[in-house]
Amino acid sequence: MTQLFINIKELIQVREPNIQKVSGKEMGILPTLKNAYLRVEDELIVDYGLMDTLQNKTADETIDCSGKMIFPSWCDSHTHIVYAGNRTQEFIDRIQGLSYEEIANNGGGILNSAKKLQETSEDDLYQQAAKRLQEVIALGTGAIEIKSGYGLTVAAELKMLRVIKRLKENFNTPIKATFLGAHALPAAYKKNKAAYLDLIIEEMLPKIAAENLADFIDIFCEIGYFDVEDTARILAAGKKYGLIPKVHVNQFNAFGGIALSVAHEALSVDHLEELTQEDIDALKGTNTMPVALPACSYFLSIPYTPARKIISAGLPLALATDYNPGSTPSGNMNFVVATACIKMKMTPEEAMNAATINGAFAMNLSHKVGSITKGKLANFFITKEIASYSFLPYRFGDHLIETVYLKGKKATR
Repeated sequence: MTQLFINIKELIQVREPNIQKVSGKEMGILPTLKNAYLRVEDELIVDYGLMDTLQNKTADETIDCSGKMIFPSWCDSHTHIVYAGNRTQEFIDRIQGLSYEEIANNGGGILNSAKKLQETSEDDLYQQAAKRLQEVIALGTGAIEIKSGYGLTVAAELKMLRVIKRLKENFNTPIKATFLGAHALPAAYKKNKAAYLDLIIEEMLPKIAAENLADFIDIFCEIGYFDVEDTARILAAGKKYGLIPKVHVNQFNAFGGIALSVAHEALSVDHLEELTQEDIDALKGTNTMPVALPACSYFLSIPYTPARKIISAGLPLALATDYNPGSTPSGNMNFVVATACIKMKMTPEEAMNAATINGAFAMNLSHKVGSITKGKLANFFITKEIASYSFLPYRFGDHLIETVYLKGKKATR
């Protein structure tokens, strides 16, 4: 089937196939075409250009986009959308003055989610996650990474990863799975961290590999959770099974986790609310993508990732939601882009590059999504009639997306 989208007010993020990410000053450049067309054949983008150069006007379906813009789908490279229930009580606790650490010490936080998930059936867990995934797709997300980490037992971690596998099979969009068994210490191992790490390495990883349940491996490298030595051990163990590192690091403290992650060839380092010059120097000249999670900073009232410092150093930056029940109960990438502009002082061009092409890089999906490029998947959204692409972050509270396409097909709720 061929589809021809015509009279596009502006076609956003038009790239050649050799561009996999953008860094430094290049992040401020967002290539577009005004008064454009886009041709889709089956699942792929096959052509685009200016309307006055359109030769073949025939197609099985022609869609008039007068006054509207087309963006490549958002690429959300950091989520935890497979979880059970919610943690609204902790939201209230924070309003009343408790810190993230105090809530965790009182039995809340990750351990709270783990208890609920362990008690939830796989089918129920799948239904909850599928609903969330449908919701974020309607908000423009067309590629997503999903982590485990709320299981913290062999059976529950496998259950989470099997749910992610079912989502991969049943949804028409790229999904990447990350094993995050080292998300927190289960209560039973509170005084024996080494034994829990042994459980991850000796029991969880072989079973995950046997069922081909994960693409990446992650760990929460943070004071009170897992230290640099723990991180090195987990990343090395994961790489034996072909799992590429993506690391939670520098959310509350900076203590060498970034340099270690780079040494282990991490695909991304995520959070980075606390960042030293040593961390920035460690990232220079590497293929590790820094990832900021501004909605988490907004929700927890913690510092924002210093985007200006990162970009000024000539580094790339990606944006993701961190969608999870405790610190970021939202998967809205439009809000993430707006918050990056408003609170992190990123330009709309920088934020949109971070949320598309750089987000795709942070999932090893640069060849499939992240830009309007011939040969990539036809994953994009059409806006309502808007004045400019900057309207998306400017009108941060409005839903400006009219139609979402995944592999050339309209996405339906």
